[in-house]
Amino acid sequence: MITVVVLVFILGYLTIVFEHPLHLDKTVPALLMGALCWALAAIGFNGGELAIVDSHEHVFDLMNQAAGHHEAEEGFKNTLLHHLGKTAEILVFLIGAMTIVEIIDLHRGFEILKTWVQTKNKRRLLWIIGALGFILSAIIDNLTATIVLVTLLRKLIPEKDLRLWYAGLVVIAANAGGAWSPIGDVTTTMLWIGGQVSTVGLITNLVIPSIVCFVVPFAVASFLPVFQGELELEEQEKGDHQKLLSSRTMLFLGLGMIVFVPIFNSMTHLTPYVGMMLSLVVVWLA
Repeated sequence: MITVVVLVFILGYLTIVFEHPLHLDKTVPALLMGALCWALAAIGFNGGELAIVDSHEHVFDLMNQAAGHHEAEEGFKNTLLHHLGKTAEILVFLIGAMTIVEIIDLHRGFEILKTWVQTKNKRRLLWIIGALGFILSAIIDNLTATIVLVTLLRKLIPEKDLRLWYAGLVVIAANAGGAWSPIGDVTTTMLWIGGQVSTVGLITNLVIPSIVCFVVPFAVASFLPVFQGELELEEQEKGDHQKLLSSRTMLFLGLGMIVFVPIFNSMTHLTPYVGMMLSLVVVWLA
């Protein structure tokens, strides 16, 4: 039975890796793999072929359980509930963070970023966009920061080929900025929620390498011919009309409350999703 579970895991993971050639969203094989693995584990457990070890190193074996079948079955269910809880912590945290980002976007808060880009110099624009990507990705995660800035680039640079050059550098800046923050990347968020890394540890050990990973490619790109000269920016009045009275308030409040989550976690030592729910309520209330 263990062999079958391992094979299901390997096949499921391969399907996730090749999602693009298969034209299949990775969520489908991931959920299918998880359900099948737990189903096979349950069949093996109920048939006496498998033993289950819970988070407290207690072994539950339906065939050899001295306290009876009921305790063994409860041990299996509690083990499943423990793993579901760990997954739910990450999901609730990310849902809270993405909802705050959506609220900011609802109030057109990211339109404020366009007013910060007042240069026609291609090289200067590159560094401004890169700095925004590096900072934003550490707060709203690298994928969301990339989406926000690519949307901004579409409004600033009408030429598609030139815009792709800037977008490529934005991806580099966003990945570099997200690496040193516990809320900057899904991977670091999972490690942080799981207690594998700390906020202070991530920042102190990774902020300098992350800055290097950001600065070096941008320094090289600054000398490329594509980033020389000046470009024609679209008129700013259109963007001004798109802003709301609440845009600036919701942008800074939303980003500030996301940054507050690691601080709340350090103060209370509660699991991070509690702080994210608190931040979500404050932003939503505002």
